[in-house]
Amino acid sequence: MSSLLLLLDDIATIMDDVAVMSKMAAKKTAGVLGDDLALNAQQVSGVRADRELPVVWAVAKGSFVNKLILVPLALAISVLAPWLINPLLMLGGLFLCYEGVEKVLHSMQHKKAKTLEEATVELEYTENELRSMEKDKVKGAIRTDFILSAEIIVISLGTVATAAFATKVSVLAVIAIAMTIGVYGLVALIVKIDDMGLYLTEKASAFQQKVGRGLLAFAPILMKTLTIVGTLAMFLVGGGIINHAIPLLHHLTEDAVDHIEHIPTFGTIIGALTPTLINFVIGIIAGFIVLGVVKGIQRIWPRAQSH
Repeated sequence: MSSLLLLLDDIATIMDDVAVMSKMAAKKTAGVLGDDLALNAQQVSGVRADRELPVVWAVAKGSFVNKLILVPLALAISVLAPWLINPLLMLGGLFLCYEGVEKVLHSMQHKKAKTLEEATVELEYTENELRSMEKDKVKGAIRTDFILSAEIIVISLGTVATAAFATKVSVLAVIAIAMTIGVYGLVALIVKIDDMGLYLTEKASAFQQKVGRGLLAFAPILMKTLTIVGTLAMFLVGGGIINHAIPLLHHLTEDAVDHIEHIPTFGTIIGALTPTLINFVIGIIAGFIVLGVVKGIQRIWPRAQSH
């Protein structure tokens, strides 16, 4: 009986530790969670209304698979090769920056329809083409989720670095499940705002109709904002990963903040914004460098194959 009581006491202690550490990890990953939400809402936008929730569900399932891969991998790397964590994160950061540049260039090069005839032609996609576009969106969203999930898992792992192995596993599992449900639950809500608005406009109540019209007006503004925020987040998160992975850049950022904070009146405010601005600039530069490397390889590779 005493052994059973001791076992229950140990379990209660472990659960208490898991709860406390999970809260700490959630606080530290809150910034990445915001970026994850903006990026995924932006990634799944633009599909047909009847396919929005199936697309969100497909990406959510992909996200769960990502975490099923990442949690054991992170635990294994932390034990066997902890030195690999930073290089792998940096590769993920570079990929995010590259995708950000690609999105910006695509939006700049994509010509909007100027006439009704051009707009009609643009909308005349076959069912197979729509399905193909949808699959591409899902794949792109899952790839992006993999990188952001990796950062969330690594940050959480750092929070429980000194904890027992069982506690590490429990905390990472809690964070992985909670983050995935939270992010994709909110994404599903965001992409269905316009449908909620349309539903309310058909109600008899004048107040409900007013709210519905407000939601219909707000939905495109929100999606446009999330598109911009999602692209910016790619540079900020990617640049932040690179900044923290390269000691020289990290020290330069800290020195810049120290100098700026001594500026009278606005020094503290500007100093607080400086790391974000530096991460953004690093993200843009890194994205263009990777784009240049990719374009160079694409030009050389066909020649190499032809020979």
